[in-house]
Amino acid sequence: MILSTILISTALVILLAIISFWLPMMTPDTNKNSPYECGFDPLGSARLPFSMRFFLVAILFLLFDLEIALLLPSPWAVHLNTSLITILWATVILTLLTVGLIYEWIQGGLEWAE
Repeated sequence: MILSTILISTALVILLAIISFWLPMMTPDTNKNSPYECGFDPLGSARLPFSMRFFLVAILFLLFDLEIALLLPSPWAVHLNTSLITILWATVILTLLTVGLIYEWIQGGLEWAE
């Protein structure tokens, strides 16, 4: 029983490793082969202007990603003696981020096309 499980697992791992090694070689893409996958020409001028909308969306993503990290301990805060304070601070964080998102939405900062 254990030997058959080990053999099947080993065969599956080897098969998946071979497939993952050969599959990308079949369809090379020029953008994937370039050093930078962001769409900029790495050999061109380094003085090209960047889109501020790209940076705005990137910063908003980081903010909401950090929000998850800050709110992750909230379910365990219920078991603390000062759970009300922790839940209050979590609510303040959520409220501030929601108000900021609504402000950006109203100002049109999240629109890609004008």
